[in-house]
Amino acid sequence: MALYLLFESASGYGLFHAYGIDEIGQSVEAVRSSVLDLERFGKAVKLTAFNPFSSAVDALNQCNAISEGIMTDELRSFLELNLPKPKEGKKAKYSLGVVEPKVGSHIAEVTGIPCQSNEFVQELLRGVRLHFDRFIKELKESDLEKAQLGLGHSYSRAKVKFNVNRVDNMVIQAIFLLDTLDKDINSFSMRVREWFSWHFPELVKIVNDNYLYAKLAKFIVNKSDLAEKDIPALADIVGDEDKAKEIVEAAKASMGQDLSPVDLINVQQFAQRVMNLSEYRKNLYEYLVTKMNDIAPNLTSLIGEVVGARLISHAGSLSNLAKCPASTLQILGAEKALFRALKTRGNTPKYGLIFHSSFIGRASTKNKGRMARYLANKCSIASRIDCYSEASTSVFGQKLREQVEERLDFYDKGIAPRKNLDVMKAAINSMVNGASIDDDGKHRLIPSIRNASSFNFCFLWDNGLPIPCSMMSALFFNICR
Repeated sequence: MALYLLFESASGYGLFHAYGIDEIGQSVEAVRSSVLDLERFGKAVKLTAFNPFSSAVDALNQCNAISEGIMTDELRSFLELNLPKPKEGKKAKYSLGVVEPKVGSHIAEVTGIPCQSNEFVQELLRGVRLHFDRFIKELKESDLEKAQLGLGHSYSRAKVKFNVNRVDNMVIQAIFLLDTLDKDINSFSMRVREWFSWHFPELVKIVNDNYLYAKLAKFIVNKSDLAEKDIPALADIVGDEDKAKEIVEAAKASMGQDLSPVDLINVQQFAQRVMNLSEYRKNLYEYLVTKMNDIAPNLTSLIGEVVGARLISHAGSLSNLAKCPASTLQILGAEKALFRALKTRGNTPKYGLIFHSSFIGRASTKNKGRMARYLANKCSIASRIDCYSEASTSVFGQKLREQVEERLDFYDKGIAPRKNLDVMKAAINSMVNGASIDDDGKHRLIPSIRNASSFNFCFLWDNGLPIPCSMMSALFFNICR
């Protein structure tokens, strides 16, 4: 039986006829040893036809189809035109060797051409790939390299689908910087208090807030200059006229030492730096809130911006967090305690980063572990919706938060919570305003989730009512009747 080889290159489709197999041998090892020798390999394989791609866009479309195991119309026409046509009612006396088994299955199903994809065919196609530019005289090696480079970049960009508004790396950097700023501001604020307390020690007991203390240190400079006329300005800073009067009275009877003008200037400048850092920290927090609402709105609605950002940062990305099972997410951040417990055969930790959530703090001591397990379950669902959803919505995060609140009431007061199915129905119904109607009058939800293979439920839109479905690999929204 004759053997033809289909080779997909970056410049076009090539069809080769392996007519001299006896010249190199029919074993895999024999083909493998003859591949490097062009003169010997050229006696076994010859070019039958070559169909170049019309453009870079056409090459990308063909590449996407091949990667998905689909035979395009262009490929079908190319094969039917150049392969021998069997007589009616008889089987073909040849087979087609392909690299991808899925493509071969589709070709055999649609056209009836027998296909094979085994180690022997793979080695033959490896030789074709190695000497491809020698088989086609009009094709230069540099042209082939350029085509491969351009197609590789186009294919990668299409697969990644880069979206600058959903770059979770910005959240990771922001939460790291926020933690660093908190430590630095606390250290610097303590330094301002210690430094200025030599001059005005009574101010520490009157003002507890670090930012207000730095602001007052910059305003007062020298306690000896404070007078009754400064009370309105002090009241604007501390927000309390009585406290402003207390500061003035304390300055008059202060036991602090006098500082030289140079020392006072340095204290004032350092206080200004601490104020600038505090203001920048506030702006950075607002930036983090905005980014979290763009990237993970459901996770943010459920557990808050800071805790959600810490989870994403610790997992490495939102995609990695979505891949984590709820049991892993529950102890994320407590890895050392986990492995120490496994080593010593002790009790494993009940929670990690999610301990900072207000839900864990509100739960009673005996229910903290149960609450952490339940909250991790909901966080896992929210992160998967955020990761795979093409449209931004926080409806499911709000409903999941309501479920957690109901679970808290159940633990404390015994009030039975709603079923998960009823909550998801309510979430779908609340998104009716986001649904569009097709030309045929059928409902179609705008939000959609891509490749959500980890979901264990979905909803089909049926006459305006959601129907639960147990398909494991369903698309969460974009499934319409």
